[in-house]
Amino acid sequence: MSIYEYYCKAYKVTTDSRKVEPDAVFFALKGERFDGNDFALEVAEKGVASLVVADRQSLPDHPRIVKVNDALEVLQGLAMMHRLMMPNLKVLAITGTNGKTTTKELVSAVLSKKYPLIHTEGNLNNHIGVPLTLLRITPETRMAVVEMGANHPGEIKFLADRTEPDFGIITNIGRAHLEGFGDFDGVVRTKNELYENLRKNGKTIFVNRDNPLLMGLIDPKDHIYSYGQDEKADCIVKPGSCNPYLNVHQERLGEIHTQLIGAYNFENVAAAIAVGTYFGVADNDIREALEAYKPTNGRSQVIEGKNHIIMDAYNANPTSMTAAVRNFKTICGEHPLPILGDMRELGEASESEHRGICDLLWMFGFREAFLVGPCFSKYNEHPEYLTFPSVEDLVAYLEAHPVEGKSILVKGSRGIRLEKALPLIQ
Repeated sequence: MSIYEYYCKAYKVTTDSRKVEPDAVFFALKGERFDGNDFALEVAEKGVASLVVADRQSLPDHPRIVKVNDALEVLQGLAMMHRLMMPNLKVLAITGTNGKTTTKELVSAVLSKKYPLIHTEGNLNNHIGVPLTLLRITPETRMAVVEMGANHPGEIKFLADRTEPDFGIITNIGRAHLEGFGDFDGVVRTKNELYENLRKNGKTIFVNRDNPLLMGLIDPKDHIYSYGQDEKADCIVKPGSCNPYLNVHQERLGEIHTQLIGAYNFENVAAAIAVGTYFGVADNDIREALEAYKPTNGRSQVIEGKNHIIMDAYNANPTSMTAAVRNFKTICGEHPLPILGDMRELGEASESEHRGICDLLWMFGFREAFLVGPCFSKYNEHPEYLTFPSVEDLVAYLEAHPVEGKSILVKGSRGIRLEKALPLIQ
């Protein structure tokens, strides 16, 4: 029996030996800190449908054990084959520097009102996460919303070539992962790999008509469906008030009251409205889905307690950090306190970008800020701002100096782990 036949018994795969289901196919992947092959015998005893292991593994001959040269390549190939075996399926790929996860969540909430749907869970958007997402597709699935991330050239092309999307969105292109991309042009070229894949296959691009950079990447022969404030857009959406929650207006849908903090979420909501409109989701269902969506996992969460907190510490880069600080200035009230963490993977641009954020804080009139991480600690030139080499140092300070009655923005790269300070300020 082939690996695909084993897989089709239950349409389940796993790479985690701790979360094995009896009917799943287990792929023994090797990572930086683990090697799934080391747990193969343990997994075999749990009665999985099949095990895909490295050829070097010393395991007894068994019809359910498949030895291969590279288990990851087999996983990726299996996902690609499975996607092509689903003729009734439509795949929408989403990438971008900022907002791709929120856009994915909003689009999925809207489309699920009409279609049996799967979408990327959490942030599983890389060369392992995308195949795992595709392998959650069942014969009943009609839509798959797949998030694609990258921090090196060629990665979006790799994912798109194996996903064969029918539709695609680039949310925006900003300055992130510059260490891996080399420069901003490298970011643009890599994100554009999604457009190139869709163009080559004659598929449809959803594009924000208000974004001149994205519009500049469009070829006149491309199949596009545009959205935004521009009167020439196929789906015209206008921003409303944002104090602090974002409201938007669309002629057919009327006013939509979201639970999203920040005007920068407008393009994410507009994309979801455009996708829902294109696919014929009922107006009331689009509105209901968008108004019901509440961000989680540290993405623009509002937390009320002894302080008013905007928790946006899932990730950060210069573009998203600037947008968050600008938005915070408009809603922060009389006692603001930005708590910002380092922006990682910026390479040679790290010094100028961190200095730029410090200067932006000062320009906006913030006279108090807590800056966390080795880069902010090194490059901050404003003595009014307290710096902490690590989040542990910030926690120790907050334990000795409690903070109350503040409006707080918490923003930083995931690796800084600013969420560890949350219990002391909420």
